[in-house]
Parts: sequence; structure tokens; C-alpha cells
Amino acid sequence: MIGVSEHWGLQLPYRELQRLIPIQVIGIIGVMSVHAPGPETHVYRPVELNREVRLHIEAGFPRLWLAGEISNLARPPSGHLYFTIKDARAQIRCALFRGNASGMGFRPDNGMEVLVRGRLSLYEPRGDYQLIADAMLEGGAGALSQAFEALKKKLEAEGLFDDSHKKPLPRWPERISVVTSPSGAAIRDILETLNQRWPGAEVRIYPSQVQGETAPAELIRALSAADRHGYGDVIILARGGGSLEDLWAFNDEQLARTIHALDTPIVCGVGHETDFTIADFVADVRAPTPTAAAVAATPDGPALRLQLGRLDQQLSRAMEQNLQRRMQALDFADRRLARQHPERRLDELARRNQELARRAEAAVRRQIESRERLLSGHLARLSACHPRRQIDRAARDADSLRLRLNRAMKSHLDTAGQRLGSTLRALNAVSPLGVLERGYAVVRDPEGHALTQPEQLKKGYPINILMDQFEVDAEVTSEPRKSRLK
Repeated sequence: MIGVSEHWGLQLPYRELQRLIPIQVIGIIGVMSVHAPGPETHVYRPVELNREVRLHIEAGFPRLWLAGEISNLARPPSGHLYFTIKDARAQIRCALFRGNASGMGFRPDNGMEVLVRGRLSLYEPRGDYQLIADAMLEGGAGALSQAFEALKKKLEAEGLFDDSHKKPLPRWPERISVVTSPSGAAIRDILETLNQRWPGAEVRIYPSQVQGETAPAELIRALSAADRHGYGDVIILARGGGSLEDLWAFNDEQLARTIHALDTPIVCGVGHETDFTIADFVADVRAPTPTAAAVAATPDGPALRLQLGRLDQQLSRAMEQNLQRRMQALDFADRRLARQHPERRLDELARRNQELARRAEAAVRRQIESRERLLSGHLARLSACHPRRQIDRAARDADSLRLRLNRAMKSHLDTAGQRLGSTLRALNAVSPLGVLERGYAVVRDPEGHALTQPEQLKKGYPINILMDQFEVDAEVTSEPRKSRLK
């Protein structure tokens, strides 16, 4: 979303005012009679009028540069310099006081082309307006370069370029303020770059002249408004390439101090890669071009999308691998549970009991068969001998052996039954069914799996509670906490 801030305090041109506000000019033609001023009219004395004019001049004009030829140069013993700066059609009186005149690297003279910096004022005793100069540079091709180096050294000495004053740029700017000309190529390059790299950001344009005498004041007002509004997370100050004269508005001292005082981080992209301005040194980040300024102020959206795509694929693979490992662990635990399940243990004990019973029955059968064979032998011998006593004794022996055999068989069966009962009681003691009979319960998930760990229970999680004679569904209403029994 792109917006242009047009009503943030900049003075509109006269034509724009005339278009917005109907202006009616009434001409009065005729003889105007003059009357003496009344008691309510203030009559100025010359000193009063000159003082008020001086105040208006000093307040209405910022410090400025004046280029021209020196004439009428005077060097009084005080060390001050009084001279006139003129061109082919006009001249302005100037004064350069001793404290500023002593630091010049050349000796000015009449007819010399110079570049003078100072403030306009009015000399009240004579009513002459003049320029109170604070610096003078030799004119010619190197004048602007000298002014640039002089201002650079001054601001650098004051610490305006120190890295300790540089503010970090926001990593993910949501809104961006742009101070530039709304009709230049720089704004088109910036908007195109922002649309390609970070299309989700909102952009607000603070229009300003970027070249000419009024450009520094407009840039200062635009930057101050952008910082005061607090709309943008970062400010881009930009202008396309040009000569040193074209870019001179960005070498203004007041503009540099305004940039230094901003609370919002600022990226300066003025000119081409080889162009440097004072604004570049004061800004938090210097970019070689307007396009580079847009790049410096925003992250690389397409690269981030590619990186996010790769991370998403890696995350999917990691989740799939983790799920497979957990499924394998679950299968292993299920097999272990199946091997150690109480029902399986009971089946094994029942099979063992059946085996013992079968073996006991076979042993008894073998004993009986053996005794029967022995009895048959005795009967055969008895039958061979025919003595009645031996028959009776043998019959008694047979009865006795039968009784002993029955008692042995009964004792053996009783012992095997006691062992079986003891085993059943031990098994019943560790059986979950026995625990349930004592009033305990088993907490299970909806699929019937027992829940034994606190991480398996979450607030709002549905559970099933199994009792001895019944079961009931419930829901966890709080996070698990440490048991009071430990």
C-alpha cells in the first residue's frame, strides 16, 4: 500500500494555494485622502523600525552561501574584514569578524571570486542590510569541494559521524517512509525494488524538492514530519545521480543535524556509487544508490521464501522420520506387552498344570500297571503253589499295597494341587483384576491403552476409568501435578 503525504506542514506553492482557495483581488481607483494618525496608531521611530526589520530578516533567512566578487575590501586594525560581494547586477555588504577571518587559508583581495557563508542581518544605525559572514572559501571550480570538506571536518569533529550514534535498522519493517521527489526516477526505482523484495510493507511518500535553493529546507521539513508522525519503521532519504552542484542540497549543515537528531533509523541513498554527501556520513546506513537504499532497508523476500520452503521440507522429513521411529517403538512395546500380559501368563500356567496332571496320571497308571504285573506274578506263583495261607497272605499284601498305592497317589495329587493353588494365589496377587477388587482403578485412553505417565494426560483429554464391576468415561480438568503419596 503506497500513500503520499501531502498535508504535513510543507508550504504549498502560490499556484496550488490559488487552485485550492478562491482569491479575489479588488482594485481601487481614485484619489486617496490622507489623514493624521489616530491615538490607536503606532508611529515608528527609525531605530524601532530598523530593529524590527533586523529581527524579521534574521528570523526569516537561514544561514546561506553567497558567491560573487569582492569589492570595497577594508582591513581596519581590529582585524575584521568589511567588503562587498557583487555580480553584474547587484551587490551586498558583508562583514567577516576577526575570529572567523583568522582561520582562512588564503588572503582575500578585491576582484577575487569567493564563496561566503553567513546569516543576513541589518546594520541599524544606517538601515543597511548585510551578510554577517562566518566562513569564506576561494571561488572557482574547487569552491564547493572546499565547502564540502570544511563542513565534513567540522561535523566529524563534533561526533555526528560516530558509529555510536548509528541506530540499527529494523529486521522486518512493516511500514516505510520515503523522503524524495515524487516525480523523479529514484522513487520509481525504490517502489519497484520494494515491491520485488518486500511487497507486504506499507509505504508513505513525503514529497520534497531534492535540488535547488529551497531543497534543504523542504528536506528538513519532510524528514522532521516523517520522524514526528512515527509512521515508518525506517526512513529512506533518496535522490538520483547528478553533479556536485545538483547534490549540494544534501550537504546542508542543518539537514545533517536534523538527520542526526532523528529517532527513526534512516537509510541515505543519494546519487551513484561514487557520490558522497554529508547526509551519507550522518545517516545510520549509507547506500550507493536509491535502489540500494531500498535493498538495505528491507529483507530479501524471495530468498526468505526459498529458505522457508527448504526449512518446511526439512521439517516434514524430520517429522516423518520421528513418526516412523515412534511407531516402531510402539510396535516393540506392544509386542513386549503381549508377551508379558497376565492372560498369557495364566495360559502358560494352565498348560503347565495340564502337563503336570497328565504326567501324574501317566505315572499313576504306570504304577498301577507295574503293581498289576507284580500281582499277576504273585498270583501265578500262588496258583502254582496252591497253599491257602500264601494265597491269603498274598491277598493281604495285595490289599496293603493297594492301600499304600492309593495313599501315595492321593498324597501326590494333594501335593500337586497345593502347588497349583499356591501358584494360582501368587498369580492372583499380581493380577490387575485383584487390584481392581481392592478398590483401585485403571486409567485408559479412548483406545483402551493404560495411561501411566503425566505427559500422557493433558487438560481437556478424554479418558476411561476401569473399576472392578464397571467403567466410566471422564475428562481431565487440570494439568497433572506431583502425587501427595510420595
